[in-house]
Amino acid sequence: MPPDAALNTERLLLRRWRAADRETFAALNADPEVMAHFPARLSREESDAMMDRLEAGIEADGFGFWAVEERGSGLLLGATGLNRVGFAAPFVPAVEVGWRFVRAGWGHGFATEAAGAALSFGFDSVGLDEIVAMAVPHNARSLAVMDRLGMQRDPDGDFDHPRVPAGPLQRHVLYRIGAAAWRGRSA
Repeated sequence: MPPDAALNTERLLLRRWRAADRETFAALNADPEVMAHFPARLSREESDAMMDRLEAGIEADGFGFWAVEERGSGLLLGATGLNRVGFAAPFVPAVEVGWRFVRAGWGHGFATEAAGAALSFGFDSVGLDEIVAMAVPHNARSLAVMDRLGMQRDPDGDFDHPRVPAGPLQRHVLYRIGAAAWRGRSA
């Protein structure tokens, strides 16, 4: 994606990160409900460092986790996008689709809409053959998004996330979708 380009959907703009996004992104990453399926909430410094890594990934790869803005209001709703899986697992190398939204953005279909745009970009512009998604088994909201996207659960791919401490959040389920399945679903 060119540096100033964005992905547009009916209601959303997936765009590069801005300095003005830092406060909202930090509040999102500190919210105990938003972060319930992650090992820890992030401090402001950790959130800022994460945003810097997300932006650097977009710069390096031409894709990444973009800021998601509601087009009508201009509000930052969260992050959605594609990321190269950066840890050892049987399904790696792989690119994953993921999302994280403010609580006020839950239940409106924003995650599915934004992730669908990211999948289309990954298959049509980047030329990926397959994209994966992962979550802890009890993250019902994320699993529902994966289902709505037409992703298929791969029980043989379930794994203990190497970057998550031992405990209830370490086990992850794996979903997959290939380019042909995505295009067939979108046709």
